[in-house]
Amino acid sequence: MSLRTKPGAKGRVPGRRPPSQTVDTALKSYPRTEPLAALHTLQKLLSSLPSRVGGCAYKLTHDEHKLSLHLLAIVEPFVALGCGARPALSTQPAEVLDLIASHIHSKRDLLTLGLTCARLRDVVFPRHFEYRVVRCKVSAVRVWNHLCVNRALARNVRTLEVLDERAGGAGRELIPRGIRTCDTDLESTDDELKGVHKKHGRFLLNALAQMTGVQTVVWACGHSPISMQEVWPLLLKCPDLQQVTICDNLVFGDLDEDKGGNEKDQLVLPGLRTAAFKATGNTYGASKNPALTQIQSMLNRCPRLESLEVAYARPKGAGFTSPLADNLLTCGRWSRLQSLTLGGIRCSSAHGFAAASAFLAAHACLEILHIDITFEGNGKPQLALAPNSLPRLREVRACKELVSSVLVCPCDTPRPLETIKGVKLGGGATPGDREFLGSLKRYGASVRRLELAGWNDLEEVKRLAECVPGLTWLDIGKKINPPSAGRANRLAAPANANAAEWAVTLASLTELTTFHGARFFFEVSNGDYDRNDSQAALCVSDRSRVRENDRSASVLTGKCPKLRRVDHWDENAGKVILLSRDGDKIRWEARRIKG
Repeated sequence: MSLRTKPGAKGRVPGRRPPSQTVDTALKSYPRTEPLAALHTLQKLLSSLPSRVGGCAYKLTHDEHKLSLHLLAIVEPFVALGCGARPALSTQPAEVLDLIASHIHSKRDLLTLGLTCARLRDVVFPRHFEYRVVRCKVSAVRVWNHLCVNRALARNVRTLEVLDERAGGAGRELIPRGIRTCDTDLESTDDELKGVHKKHGRFLLNALAQMTGVQTVVWACGHSPISMQEVWPLLLKCPDLQQVTICDNLVFGDLDEDKGGNEKDQLVLPGLRTAAFKATGNTYGASKNPALTQIQSMLNRCPRLESLEVAYARPKGAGFTSPLADNLLTCGRWSRLQSLTLGGIRCSSAHGFAAASAFLAAHACLEILHIDITFEGNGKPQLALAPNSLPRLREVRACKELVSSVLVCPCDTPRPLETIKGVKLGGGATPGDREFLGSLKRYGASVRRLELAGWNDLEEVKRLAECVPGLTWLDIGKKINPPSAGRANRLAAPANANAAEWAVTLASLTELTTFHGARFFFEVSNGDYDRNDSQAALCVSDRSRVRENDRSASVLTGKCPKLRRVDHWDENAGKVILLSRDGDKIRWEARRIKG
């Protein structure tokens, strides 16, 4: 009897039986997260080869060969390589690659890492690159629900920005592409208004509780009933939090003890370096009698604060007052504070001067001081600073009385004070102006940049220039018109200044490189004109203006040889005029500036 293959038995050799199926050859049955199970299956598969009958011994089928390669790929990253060899990054397990990517915070560095190979791409982009920065509104329930469900992805968020509900334009939002952007059942508008706000707050707080790796939080939602007292306890559980910016009127309210938490078991933020609390200036959420108790309670949890900003904008309307800062200045102490901005707050006349003086004397590391405090009563804001106060101060922005108090304060080592801002000259005959100019002349030798808030007379600027001849940057601000001037004159745009008169005024500033506050140049129709030798394309009137501009540039650089930057003829164009020398010829051109 001859041996013949049966119909349908394709590829079968006579006399041989098919190998027995000892293992499951489905690749999906062996996940990459279980290397021990893959090693056991591979061992079982190889040990069954000698026991196979006939020609099937020591031979793998096509499916078994694919399975063995899959099992080797799972086991290989966990097997020690030979002496001198280094394991490749792409051969590491997915969990290891995900952990490595979690330590990279910059999106630019993540982009570089994700473009190295396909395996890293599959880990970096869907899980990290899209989740480093999340910017959306409180009403984006789909985002908060997605982060609540996917806790591992929520831990990859480093920057969270909550926008105001009235912020126009959806282009400002930055949401991971994996989240649905259409309306969902979670965002149904059938609920009552009060219930909608509660639902938004519940989803937001649940998502924020999962973002334990967040480093920067920007709360710009000034039109939401969600209180910061509900959000702050969750931020205290973020050990890597470095920067907090809160723009909300509710933060300037009184502290609610029921929502404030247990003060006996306070958590601190050891990594927080920058904190900013700002009011929106709107009436929503604003209190008639605002306070700093809630802000002070938050700042008590930040022992290593380096930059602090508290800026209150009082809403328009009758009955609104500014918050009292006596308690904050008396109790607030941060040994590493380097930058301080206090604006729109007030101090009592009895205790405010002493509290502010003691506060500044206690912070020896301060380098930048911006202070705008109103002192109650008729007394002048004169600080009695202790000797050697503010030894590292480099920049100060305050009224002329406070700046004079800082300048006259004795110090064993000269202060590196280079920048003074916010001073308003209201007439050289006033005692405040004479005191400021006198202290600036005696103790302002290190000042290189001066930005005034306003000036009244050209003679004041001349006396100011004589007090600090080493200035390199001077911004005189807006001209203060006398009270008798009409509204139309006060709001009129300033006319082109006399370049010759200003050149004489600034002649003592031999090191001046930048001057702002006066327009010397006339408008040229061709806005791209930047070369003095290309007048053929200009009309007759523009040629005359170009000649006047050439004359102004020559006069200014003749008195101030190092002057290189002055105002553009259009103050809202975002441009400046740059002066340069080409041999004996003075050239000028319009350049756009950033910011």
